[in-house]
Amino acid sequence: MFDFYSDTKTKPSKDMLRAVLNCDFGDEQKDEDPTTLELCSRVADLLGKEKALFLPSGTMCNEIAINIHTKPGDEIICEHSSHIINFETGGPAAISSVMINAIQGKNGIFEASQLLEAIRKPSRYAPTSSLVCAEQTANMAGGTIWPLEKLDAIAIEAKNYNLKTHMDGARLLNACVKTGVEARSYSKNFDSVWLDFSKGLGAPVGAVLAGSEDFISNSWRIKQRLGGAMRQSGVLAAMCLYALDHNITRLSDDHKAASYLESEIKMFGNVKQILPVETNIVIFDLDDGSINAPNLVDEMEKKGFLMGAFGEKRIRLVTHLDVDMDASAKLIEALKEHLR
Repeated sequence: MFDFYSDTKTKPSKDMLRAVLNCDFGDEQKDEDPTTLELCSRVADLLGKEKALFLPSGTMCNEIAINIHTKPGDEIICEHSSHIINFETGGPAAISSVMINAIQGKNGIFEASQLLEAIRKPSRYAPTSSLVCAEQTANMAGGTIWPLEKLDAIAIEAKNYNLKTHMDGARLLNACVKTGVEARSYSKNFDSVWLDFSKGLGAPVGAVLAGSEDFISNSWRIKQRLGGAMRQSGVLAAMCLYALDHNITRLSDDHKAASYLESEIKMFGNVKQILPVETNIVIFDLDDGSINAPNLVDEMEKKGFLMGAFGEKRIRLVTHLDVDMDASAKLIEALKEHLR
């Protein structure tokens, strides 16, 4: 089975699993797990922040950051296709009692001028705008890369109005590998940022949230409250360290495979549109007269390929270390039986 549903489907390699056997363990909650401490130190340095915190998931990273940067009744500003809005089960409202102002961006990216329009003027009747979030790369826009100058522009405008800034960096390293821009350059004007290790980097579990020393101190309290605190977390952190050492530069292979899929899929006449492909995500829409997306997904699964259907006509494919160029070529041949 070739799984193009998401890069979250990656499985740890044997070498990654062997790394666990050679690491030291301790009690994470007492700051006694040396492997976890090493991971957090390295990620903090990579992102140019004072401190970092190991967490079970990227969703918890987002929700902790929102909780710390806001107070109940505030409003946060995100792009309408963001993970925070669409894939976190209403977490901002349920956990932090905040509202969301969704900006309609272009391919997951909004302009500083749109942010200025979204920031509310002080009023006794309206919620207070308190946090701006950006997602690098923009998942449901097709893995679009926020240009550095646009990230800096929205961060600067946010600070001009005393808003905090948070970066969902689930696929930040995909952007870094594609553009050559350092991770710390992308995140330098953001108060908090995180990396996910369970996507293209190939680890089974884990994300690391980074920010100032005070921010991480407060994050520990929310981590404990939400049930995210662990014990011998070095079992997981060791695999994340392996990913840092071995699986970053190879992300370019995923980008090449996605670019190949884009070039082939756009040749199908009954593909209505394909979103611009910049990294490892390919999203395309089928035309009204063709097979529906859920039906195509079902048919392809019978042939040994897993894909994602988002609505009646939209398909998402994600390349990663477990589906190489050869798997991508086989996928195209299988699609030819249903798309013309």
